[in-house]
Amino acid sequence: MASDSSFDVVSKVDRQEVDNALNQAAKEISQRYDFKNVGASIAWSGEAIVMTANTAERVLAILDVFQSKLIRRGVSLKAIDTGEDEPQPSGKEYRLAGTLKEGLSSENAKKITKLIRDDGPKGVKTQISGDEVRVSSKKRDDLQQVIAMLKDADIDAALQFVNYR
Repeated sequence: MASDSSFDVVSKVDRQEVDNALNQAAKEISQRYDFKNVGASIAWSGEAIVMTANTAERVLAILDVFQSKLIRRGVSLKAIDTGEDEPQPSGKEYRLAGTLKEGLSSENAKKITKLIRDDGPKGVKTQISGDEVRVSSKKRDDLQQVIAMLKDADIDAALQFVNYR
């Protein structure tokens, strides 16, 4: 009898890549002409990433620079949560804080298992354990179908597929 094949669906962020993207964005912001003398900056503040400038439009421009650096480094934009995406006035400057989203929330894990149960191949089993979902099946082809289906699905998390065996 053949044993089950399986993989885990997780949502993890490579903090080193995020840090590298942040440093590249900070360097570009310090050198660009349109950011000169406007108090534009991007930096870590504990676990949050804080972007500041003298106008809301410039803060959004900083966010755009940061997002382009993240994409270039292979980090999903779904891993960064900037809240309401509207810079908040703070004294004479505007700020926008973003946090890293790691781990699957229980709602996302339930959404993934429901999607696999409803639309996935028959004979595929799912199990939620903590902040990851284990998917198992007797056929490896079914697992490949599930991975392709999850990549196309609209889930508010950066998904990775690990421990494929």
